[in-house]
Amino acid sequence: MLAVAGCGRPGGETAPRDSLYARLGGEAAITAVVDDFVARGAANPAVNFSREGSERRWAGTPEQVEKLKRGLVQFICRATGGPRKYEGRDMRTVHAGMNITDAEFDALADDLRASLDKLNVPARERDELMAIVATTRTDIVENSGAASSR
Repeated sequence: MLAVAGCGRPGGETAPRDSLYARLGGEAAITAVVDDFVARGAANPAVNFSREGSERRWAGTPEQVEKLKRGLVQFICRATGGPRKYEGRDMRTVHAGMNITDAEFDALADDLRASLDKLNVPARERDELMAIVATTRTDIVENSGAASSR
């Protein structure tokens, strides 16, 4: 697991030591996971990262990818008990019109799990983060016509 000391933000506020955020290794470790995860998801045709066939086609310019990564880091930091503020919109609003299917959500979740495994995140922390991600399914999936096995 990646470990980082001083997982706080300016002003000295830190996450509780037993929070998932702290156990993951803080923002630097979460950033490493997000970097690997986004690259993996973008390369996986089952994810449909560019949103082909939806009203929200995404070019994935370097600037857009960096913005996505920043938002994901903020979201994961906050969702795991970290001190970072999530400045993005809610999941339903962000994903509206992307026509994401259950199968695409599952493929992206598999990519996240693979990134966590690659970076040697312990099973307990990996499973806790995956459970958090699972709670976003109903806000992200719009087209449940493609059945999920999860």
